[in-house]
Amino acid sequence: MYEDAYRVPFRLERRPPEYRLVNEGDEPVHGVAVTVHGAGMLAANSPAKLQPGEALEVTISGERLERASILVVRWFRPDGVEYLWRASL
Repeated sequence: MYEDAYRVPFRLERRPPEYRLVNEGDEPVHGVAVTVHGAGMLAANSPAKLQPGEALEVTISGERLERASILVVRWFRPDGVEYLWRASL
C-alpha cells in the first residue's frame, strides 16, 4: 500500500518585487530558506520557522524575473526530512 504524497505546504503570493511564502500546511516547518537562481537578486535571509498560517516575505529585484529566474524553497518537516520546491517567479 502506498502512502499519499506529501503536499507542498506553501502558497506563493507574487507582487513583484515582494514575494510572500505562506505556510498553508497543518504542521510547522523549520529551516525555511529561499534562494533565487537566474537573473534575480535576493537579499540574504536567515532560515525561518513557520507555523501554519505564518508567512516569510522576501524582496527580489531584477528585470523580467518571470523569464529569467526561479525561486527555490528549502525546508524541514518536524521529523527532520528535508524538502525542496522550485517555483516560477
